[in-house]
Amino acid sequence: MPLRLSLRLNEAQPYALGLYRFAIGLIFALHGASTLFGVFGGREAEAGAWPGWYAALIQLVCGALVALGLGTRAAAFLASGSMAYAYFTVHQPQALMPTENGGEASAIFCWAFLLLVFTGPGALAVDRFFGGRKEHAPVETARHEEPRTVSV
Repeated sequence: MPLRLSLRLNEAQPYALGLYRFAIGLIFALHGASTLFGVFGGREAEAGAWPGWYAALIQLVCGALVALGLGTRAAAFLASGSMAYAYFTVHQPQALMPTENGGEASAIFCWAFLLLVFTGPGALAVDRFFGGRKEHAPVETARHEEPRTVSV
């Protein structure tokens, strides 16, 4: 990859991560809303029913928090754990692989949120407006250095 393109991609990294965070959080929140309220083609869960209603509540709240970038790491940790629980208690007993047991969404959400636990919210998160936190520089920046010559 040309060096210039690599540098530009590194500069855009926090914004790409922020967009990723927003999209994943929004989709998760919409999934929770569809189960809690029966909207967007979903089937409404019985209020207080374990584990469906509580899972939907976690999806709605954590998804909204992640989408906004408010308490992202904590909300993503809870969301990731809830999806791991869903996968291993609902899907995995039916078959080992997600493609065989219908657990693709649970597995993908689990890993997507776990990534956000470690990367943080990226750019344009509500958290950035509180506590005086500054935007983080990209983790790794490619540098162009002139080749060194050794004199003997």
